[in-house]
Amino acid sequence: MYVAVMGYGTVGSGVVEVFNKNHDSIVRRSTRDSLDLKYILDLRDFPGDPNADKFIKDFNIILNDTDVKIVVETMGGLHPAFEFVSSLLKAGKSVVTSNKELVASKGYELLTLAEENNVNFLFEASVGGGIPIIRPITQCLAANEIDEIAGILNGTTNFILTMMIEKNMTFADALKLAQDNGYAEKDPTADIEGHDACRKICILASLCFGKHVYPDAVYTEGITKITLEDVAYVQNYGGVIKLLGRAKRMENGKISALVSPAVVMHGSQLASVTDVFNAILVRGDAIGDVVFYGKGAGKLPTASAVVADVIDCAKHADRKKAFGWGASEENYVVDYKTLETALYVRAEVSDKAAALAAVEAQLGKVKVLAREDAPENELAFVTGTDTEQALTEKLEKTGISVLSCIRVTDY
Repeated sequence: MYVAVMGYGTVGSGVVEVFNKNHDSIVRRSTRDSLDLKYILDLRDFPGDPNADKFIKDFNIILNDTDVKIVVETMGGLHPAFEFVSSLLKAGKSVVTSNKELVASKGYELLTLAEENNVNFLFEASVGGGIPIIRPITQCLAANEIDEIAGILNGTTNFILTMMIEKNMTFADALKLAQDNGYAEKDPTADIEGHDACRKICILASLCFGKHVYPDAVYTEGITKITLEDVAYVQNYGGVIKLLGRAKRMENGKISALVSPAVVMHGSQLASVTDVFNAILVRGDAIGDVVFYGKGAGKLPTASAVVADVIDCAKHADRKKAFGWGASEENYVVDYKTLETALYVRAEVSDKAAALAAVEAQLGKVKVLAREDAPENELAFVTGTDTEQALTEKLEKTGISVLSCIRVTDY
């Protein structure tokens, strides 16, 4: 049996490295007589690469080779990855991918194609890199009804927030350090604006709740507005600020899903997750809370998850795994403003006592927060719990100038 790899970037080259290094044990675990790498597709040249004899630039060579039964897609992006993967599945080849954008946007279509052609479309590495999460949800926790899932799903933003919390670095300085260390891209938009975390929570929500969740249905807010003032107030309140992706089953058969900065209290398993590490909390009706923790990216950890899916495809070469989710439906994801939450608020005021009186007249009793060297014209507090819509409307009636507003979680 032969394997092809499409895309020889960080993850793709890691897949080839792991495949070659552990080849004998991979073949043994695949239960096949042989499992060999035949092609590496990339438009670039790699002079001197030890796999030089396997490089090709024409996708059709892989598509038309009937000996290639499993294809790894590590190209990234939506196009031409979607067209390539669709064609491969229609041709009766199983596909493994680490491409979260592809799975989040086109997962249902590709899973349907895999079903129709009796092949597999697997994507363990698309969420959490090397952290096992897809397979545990679908297999180890299969006896549970998953009620809720929440996680720190992006290592870059977690590193930035860690530097702000522990080193008192500004957002701009922490971002530059992340770029200098190779944790953030030159264009970090997908990370810092929450798009990467959004794609991952869409995949997890689709898997846990059974219907495709599209990224454009999920409210997404990044960390660019978080300041050191917010960090200090939240620390004194007994918590930390994290970028969380969250999804929850609602009583009416719909779900909630959003990505945003959130106040996580000390004592929570998510509060202690620092640096580039990720953590995903799964809340099941039988198991309770289970947390999966580790580095959410990186060449070899991600490659490890990809190659594990290759082994799984080889084991199931003659049958389709019972795996995936159904089509979405209109208004499946509820409006985030209807969800109940508490809010951390920081505001600029002219008279702190009068402003607090106006706040409590609208919102009831609030928890007033303090920080070192806070100016006299600054007021920070945490509200009680209500729908976000109601809290926002009441805040507007207070007349205060809101500078920061962050959701407070109970994880």
